[in-house]
Amino acid sequence: MKTKKIFSLAIVAGLSFVRVCAQEINDTLNDVVVTGTGTNRLLRNAPVQTEVISRQMLDSYGGKSIEEILGGLTSSFAFSEGDMGSQMQLGGLGNSYILILIDGKRIHGDNGGENDLGLIDPQNIDHIEIVKGAQSALYGSDAMAGVINIITRRAKVFNELKNTSGLFFDESTRAESGGGLKYDIRQHNSLGLKLSKLQSFTNFSYQYNDGWQNTSDAYTEGKLVHDALRRTVNKYDNFQIAERVSYAFSKHLDVYAEGSWYNKTITRLSPYTEGLKWTCDKYTYNLHYKNASASVGGKWMWNKNEFLNFDIDWNKHAYYYKYTARTYEYVKLTGSEYGDQEGELWSVPMYEGQSRLQSDQQRLTAQLKTVFVLPYRNTINAGLEYRYDYLKAPDRTDTGTAHDWTGALYIQDEYDFLNWLNITAGLRLVDNGNFGFRMTPKLSTMLLFGDFRVRLGWSQGFKTPTVKELNYRYLHVMGSSTFFYLGNKSLDPQSSNYWSANVEYRGKRLTASVTGYYNSLDNMIALINVPVSEIPVGITTAYLGDGSNDVVTRMYKNMEDAKTYGLDINLSYKILEGLSFTGSYSYLDTDAHVYNTSSNNLVKTVIDGMAHHKWSAGLSYNHRFAAVYRLGANLSTRGSSKRYYQNNGDGKAFQLWRLSTTHDLGHADRLLSYRIELGVDNIFNYVDRTPYDYHLGTTAHGTSIYGSFILKLNYGKKVSATLKKHSFSDEE
Repeated sequence: MKTKKIFSLAIVAGLSFVRVCAQEINDTLNDVVVTGTGTNRLLRNAPVQTEVISRQMLDSYGGKSIEEILGGLTSSFAFSEGDMGSQMQLGGLGNSYILILIDGKRIHGDNGGENDLGLIDPQNIDHIEIVKGAQSALYGSDAMAGVINIITRRAKVFNELKNTSGLFFDESTRAESGGGLKYDIRQHNSLGLKLSKLQSFTNFSYQYNDGWQNTSDAYTEGKLVHDALRRTVNKYDNFQIAERVSYAFSKHLDVYAEGSWYNKTITRLSPYTEGLKWTCDKYTYNLHYKNASASVGGKWMWNKNEFLNFDIDWNKHAYYYKYTARTYEYVKLTGSEYGDQEGELWSVPMYEGQSRLQSDQQRLTAQLKTVFVLPYRNTINAGLEYRYDYLKAPDRTDTGTAHDWTGALYIQDEYDFLNWLNITAGLRLVDNGNFGFRMTPKLSTMLLFGDFRVRLGWSQGFKTPTVKELNYRYLHVMGSSTFFYLGNKSLDPQSSNYWSANVEYRGKRLTASVTGYYNSLDNMIALINVPVSEIPVGITTAYLGDGSNDVVTRMYKNMEDAKTYGLDINLSYKILEGLSFTGSYSYLDTDAHVYNTSSNNLVKTVIDGMAHHKWSAGLSYNHRFAAVYRLGANLSTRGSSKRYYQNNGDGKAFQLWRLSTTHDLGHADRLLSYRIELGVDNIFNYVDRTPYDYHLGTTAHGTSIYGSFILKLNYGKKVSATLKKHSFSDEE
């Protein structure tokens, strides 16, 4: 009897393993993507080249943040962390040229041109779609380097529940420590509830990082010191809660409402920190961020791939200084009691415990979109959009507030001219409150030859000046220097022309892709030095003297241009059942005319932060040893050649290694399932110890160990027929 039981267990384990491996191949070949065209397309037949990071890849890699995930699983991105957010590059272009979407909607808020990617909870991601190059014809302003679309798990969770009702809950706790990092804690919880036609999905996340210091060397007060306390990355914590409720009136019509709240604090060394003695270590305020969002919308489907949807979204991103010691700040005097000085910037004291708003960015968008099929193999994607941007910055704008609006009409036609030929053309007409009308076209084609795909594309990109660039007015003291920053209401939009060619092979075991691209950008906006006479008349009493020699005045202007060109190679190979290799390599070169603040003129140079070579690779093993245990292991590496900068040195080349393991316990199709994740990051303890105020190749800390515990409850999940048929009962 015992032998029979063991033999039966082996059969079930074997059947489960074969089913899972076959499913992995099928899933890869039948992934559906939406970002490149705005319509549902099989990945292998997407007219626009699209890279996908699947949930399986996310689980195998074990990254704690979107920066780690994108930096480790693709070679196209470069990141460095800072207090204001993450400095990100794609194809040589920075944050402001990369559009980040969550379920097709723009992420909101930037600080000094950087994005707070802490808004993205990795545990809530189903997959990530990456489309490189100018995508402004479809997505509007900002999409000049590419689009990153974070697809959350919500839709998949409800799809797996029974038609009538069901309950989904998961909990994830992750801890990491070592290599100068005292501890990093990540908590995630989500709850999905389906009651007939009503669905509710709640998501909560919390992150705490104690910060770390990679070196105590710093250039400060005119010399190199070796006992600085300044952290490479400062301590921070944040939490986010989001709720979405939807109701299906019928199988053709559903509506939804959703909202979120996000709060983040970055804690820096205060002047009262024990042992602190250098000016580079002293901060008199912490940073506090508050985000909120609310949306309503609906979707009417009359066929599987034909629909009309509408969305209205409101987003708010505000950040504050929370003072930890007395300091003087330039604030604008408002009120009749100030007489002739009303409206001027004046230096006033701020005290410990006080908080002052620096920027409140709000955005209201409305969108109407339809996708429908015409005879003769035409799929039409068309829509109307309206966007209103509002900025409240009492000390950083002329009047304390500013606004801008943009309306747009777009249309795209995907024409399957022949079974082996697709032509996609699109056009966006934009009307902006400041620069008027503009048209942005795109054209791409795809040819199919068996398992081979050839894609050719050309598209234009554009980026409207931000409300900040148009209306900025900010007086700021940095050390012994005083700077006056000015906006410019005469700015023109930035524009680009992007060409690409891609060859891709997709077989059952091997997937390979090679893409070459060329991106030419004009009218790039830069903050440049201008004569003091540019300062508005009357704004002179806020700084020493009459303003002729004691302040550096800088203004936003259309000055720079750039050309980026490169080659991206992606490879995925299934070596054996359960054993696979993935790798990617990116070559990049740039040719730019960039404003040099030292010489006050345009110089020919590379774009700051560019690296000629970046790469990533991973070897993954996955095997179910029993019906209740599955092991996953992943050894991965990522690296970069030297990163180039105009000033303060170049970033060093680096290569990092990571080992992660996953341990799935219990039946995946049962009520409860568990997962344990264990791993080692930065195995060989590489740390860039370049002194502060010089550029780093990477801000990564030393070797650390992490572990996660994940619990999933799925009541009402559709059970796999294979496992249900062969599963053991408790009596067995």
